[in-house]
Amino acid sequence: MPEKAVDDVMDSAVGAHFSGLRLEALRLSSSPSAPSSPSSAKAAAAAAAAAHSNGVVYGNGDSFYRGLTAEESAHAQDYNFDHPDAFDTEQLLECMGQLKRALPVNVPIYDFKNHRRCSETFRKVNASDVIILEGILVFHDQRVRNLMDMKIFVDTDADIRLARRIRRDTVERGRDVSSVLEQYGRFVKPAFDDFVLPSKKYADVIIPRGGDNHVAVDLIVQHIRTKLGQHDLCKIYPNVYVVQSTFQIRGMHTLIRDRDITTPDFVFYSDRLIRLVVEHGLGYLPFTEKQIITPTGSIYMGVEFCKKLCGVSIVRSGESMENALRACCKGIKIGKILIHRVGDNGQQLKYHKLPMDIAERHVLLLDPVLGTGNSANQAIELLIRKGVPEERIIFLNLISAPEGIQCVCKRFPRLKIVTSEIDTGLSEEFRVIPGLGEYGDRYFGTDN
Repeated sequence: MPEKAVDDVMDSAVGAHFSGLRLEALRLSSSPSAPSSPSSAKAAAAAAAAAHSNGVVYGNGDSFYRGLTAEESAHAQDYNFDHPDAFDTEQLLECMGQLKRALPVNVPIYDFKNHRRCSETFRKVNASDVIILEGILVFHDQRVRNLMDMKIFVDTDADIRLARRIRRDTVERGRDVSSVLEQYGRFVKPAFDDFVLPSKKYADVIIPRGGDNHVAVDLIVQHIRTKLGQHDLCKIYPNVYVVQSTFQIRGMHTLIRDRDITTPDFVFYSDRLIRLVVEHGLGYLPFTEKQIITPTGSIYMGVEFCKKLCGVSIVRSGESMENALRACCKGIKIGKILIHRVGDNGQQLKYHKLPMDIAERHVLLLDPVLGTGNSANQAIELLIRKGVPEERIIFLNLISAPEGIQCVCKRFPRLKIVTSEIDTGLSEEFRVIPGLGEYGDRYFGTDN
């Protein structure tokens, strides 16, 4: 289309909405196979997520348009493609549900020139770590929203949206500018006001200025990276925290899990790991801001640690964690709970000695191995009966079995669990696998 014709069409468009349009946007590269623009928020997030995962699935809501009947096709110019009824939401739900269940799906391919689906061809999409679903009306249906772990609304200037639509529809869909503008005035803008803009309230994150907002995009990318690095249980139970793994931590786990390690080395590397877990757990305690004067006479705004704190070890393995706690918290009071095991479900509380004012304190509960979770639950129940609020309990351990985490978190969803690794599971004998063996015997040298 000649440039003069474009100018005439734009001049004929009424209303202030079109006054700020930059025609330079229409003169961008017109190759349909050109890579996504760096300014695209979804492209930036997808690229960064792909670099830290097993892949990204990118889905477009436009793939789920309903095919027009012969009668509707004859009057396609009068059909509202921007109304929720224009989409096959049921098939969208089916496809997204399968992807979330880690199953491959066949996504329909829509022919925008003929306004119908390509009946014999589909795009096969395999399950991936990240599923990005993009579309103007993907927030409209609550069932679709419920499938999403994160909802992002890219708030782009109206003139930029129009320029992008003109470029897309003329270059990729073979339409002329006049018909694009007519459709925009009749259907697109009213649909945006009626359906798209109201769905903004459902967004978890709103990105002003689109992909040009690098700060917002970086924050989203970092959030995705964090989620990808989490164990699946941490996604289910937000009160479970795993110390970030490093080669040092993996190396120490390798040593203490080795059945041939000597007792002194087992104790040495266990103590190092316990210290890391304790330090990590202390980071979840409340603090208050405190201003001090440094030796140079400067003002430093820092924080003051929580003072109302105590430890409680589950005898006997938990006692191996007491030295690390004392090294981190000078003069801390430590109580003890003894639970005598009789079979898997016959545990009985035998002894406890706790600080008199424990109800006023935050409690660090110590046990290096979280197995079935039954002993932990009895200890937690005792602390709550003594007046300790559930949310003031932080349970520290070296390794955890998924079954134990589920057992504790379902019963006490407000306490925190801090561990250095989540193992595979429990054996038929209710031992943690791959595990550490009988931790107390190995640590205190009574395993011979």
